[in-house]
Amino acid sequence: MGWLSIYASAYTEAHPSIFDFSQRYGQQLLWISAAFVLVVAILLIDKRFYYAFAYIIYAILLFVLLVVLFIGVAKHGARSWLDFGFFKMQPSEFAKFTTSLALARFMGRAQFSRYAMRDWLRVAVIIGIPVILILLQNDLGSAIVFSTFLLVCYREGMRGEVLLFLLFVAAIFIFELLFDKLYILLGLVLLSLVVYQLMQRNVKATLRLLFFQLLALAIGYALNFFLHKEWEWYVLSLFPALFTVLYFLVQGLLSRTRSLAILGGILAFSLFCSFSVDYVFNNVLDTHHQRRINDLLGIEDDPLGWGYNVNQSMIAIGSGGMWGKGFLEGTQTKFNFVPEQSTDFIFCTVGEEWGFAGSIVVLGLFLALLLRIILVAERQKEAFHRIYGYCVASILFFHLAINISMTIGLFPVVGIPLPFFSYGGSSLWAFTMLLFVLVKFDMDNK
Repeated sequence: MGWLSIYASAYTEAHPSIFDFSQRYGQQLLWISAAFVLVVAILLIDKRFYYAFAYIIYAILLFVLLVVLFIGVAKHGARSWLDFGFFKMQPSEFAKFTTSLALARFMGRAQFSRYAMRDWLRVAVIIGIPVILILLQNDLGSAIVFSTFLLVCYREGMRGEVLLFLLFVAAIFIFELLFDKLYILLGLVLLSLVVYQLMQRNVKATLRLLFFQLLALAIGYALNFFLHKEWEWYVLSLFPALFTVLYFLVQGLLSRTRSLAILGGILAFSLFCSFSVDYVFNNVLDTHHQRRINDLLGIEDDPLGWGYNVNQSMIAIGSGGMWGKGFLEGTQTKFNFVPEQSTDFIFCTVGEEWGFAGSIVVLGLFLALLLRIILVAERQKEAFHRIYGYCVASILFFHLAINISMTIGLFPVVGIPLPFFSYGGSSLWAFTMLLFVLVKFDMDNK
């Protein structure tokens, strides 16, 4: 289905044959054929090889990612490709596979403890090193895929509060772009009051904290007046916010209430995130990432500029209707209205030519595959195999969710391929390796 979609997205009357190797659909057939050879090789290798050499394979790929920084070829603003003349390879695609092996090897040890902070720090290092190298290549899309390993960590015992906290930080980032900083700070202060009441279940203590917060705000206002400053209101709102942090930390330490100290730390980190959003957005993200985020959030509207890809993508998918226009009959596809349609926006071809019904079939097949992978992972007797299986499921789910959200305007365009559909040898081979190593584990699961 992916091959036919690529054929439809890149079809030209001058090259009508699907076996024309000068065109993308012909080249994809070569990658698919090579993938079958790769499958045979994977299934012939003893499963113990992947456990024994997990760290070595991981280290080799890290070295390759480092080499890319010096001799890599730039493409679409990211220096993440190695050019071998007759083909190009993107090592960051294979980093997902090698990191999955290393993570499964480490977390699958009998000595691994979900209660030990040092073990979770080592997990963060295993995930973080390739992320840093990929970010240095200016490939944000591939880097954010590694955040999906948090789902694997959650399955293996990481506290759910960590995921909630990270979602909370992401929400702060979005709200900071949409609303004034004053409202964000006041919202954090009020939210801390609500959480404090839920934890303490003491109305008098909560009212006492509210009184001290208002007193801190009054002190800030007085200093602003007597020192003849012209502080904005968001600066004044820092006084009650910082006092609340100090209040939680001191009370938590004096009463030896760990939850209060943690709440103070979370509030402090939230304040830090709130004030660092502007710097990250303006100095870390590239201009095209900034524009795409602004376009997604409705801050900017540029349908003929930065929003052109997504706008044309939604037109193509919507024009398919219920049953689609038919194979090779998509007008948006035929006349190249959607850029990168055979790679990042391949789902547009599915939506336009196969319609809503065809899209549901494709999504249903992906859902069946994900459920099957989870079932296979759960029935493994070795922790290494189970954890690796969840890595595979998480990576495929993340790619699927982000790519399709990207094409229908629910997520900024970050350049993430749709598994087994998008054109490209690197992504196809990487997904093949991910999937069939798990198949090998399950074959030998006695």
